[in-house]
Amino acid sequence: MEYNTTRGKLILPEYGRNVQNMISHALEIEDRTIRNKAAVAIIEVMGQLNPHLRDVDDYRHKLWTHLFVMSDFKLDVDSPYEIPLPEVLNEKPQRMIYPKSRIRYGHYGQYTQKILEQAGEVKDGGEKEYLKKKMANFMKKQFLAYNNDAVENHVITDQLKELSRGELVLENPDDLMNTNSLLRSMGIMNNQNQNRHKKNNNFKQKNQKKKFKK
Repeated sequence: MEYNTTRGKLILPEYGRNVQNMISHALEIEDRTIRNKAAVAIIEVMGQLNPHLRDVDDYRHKLWTHLFVMSDFKLDVDSPYEIPLPEVLNEKPQRMIYPKSRIRYGHYGQYTQKILEQAGEVKDGGEKEYLKKKMANFMKKQFLAYNNDAVENHVITDQLKELSRGELVLENPDDLMNTNSLLRSMGIMNNQNQNRHKKNNNFKQKNQKKKFKK
């Protein structure tokens, strides 16, 4: 009996043993024309085994790259794409630099904080008034999306003033959009109503069962 431990290593296991054997056979074909045809046939099989790759940009390019990887870069065929170099594929990616800026309130996000911090650059009174109302309602919407609960308007106005460094002050908190209207526009109100409806139905069903048992 032949065990997998005695067989050759599968470089890309998702393609299976048969594809690896086909590539090994193609490496032994001396005629270049026949070898090219064998490579194209293998690519078709690889595509059928992994149909999800069809949704990936340049999926055929990816298949050809996998073909060369599985042949340990020893398969000499005419590829429609640039043949990858092993040192390029094996090099480590560059270290990602993460942003170091602190976000005062995570549910508003970094961009909201940056916009409010630059509010002092807006000199036109009309533009500043428009920015103030738009950002205040946007902050309330973000707060509700994060907490999925009600929020006092004065909390939004206080945080608007804080994040804008005193540049945007909403004198009347009641100028903010109604909480129910915001929840309805976000689809949260419908979900809450559906949950209440389910709870009421479950409660009625339980009471009916109790009455029936009596």
